[in-house]
Amino acid sequence: MKPKYNPQPIDTKDIQLPDEVNALVEIVAKNVHEVWAKSRIEQGWTYGEKRDEQQKMHPGILPYEELSESEKDYDRNTAMETLRLVTKLGFVIKK
Repeated sequence: MKPKYNPQPIDTKDIQLPDEVNALVEIVAKNVHEVWAKSRIEQGWTYGEKRDEQQKMHPGILPYEELSESEKDYDRNTAMETLRLVTKLGFVIKK
């Protein structure tokens, strides 16, 4: 039996990103999805209306623009938390 897993992400709620960094969220979110989809496709997965582990089909293997807002929000949250963490760790994101 595996031990109980208790995730403990670094708290980034206190981090306010500058507007120019906030603008990156959608770009990073789309790239997060593209990386995930590319990896799945390389593993032999294809699009399917329902997720099927046996047939390697997944409804998220679509262009980012065609995802539901809830799917996009998952990627946006990943992007936002990553950008906040980078900032919290003392790095500066600048163009």
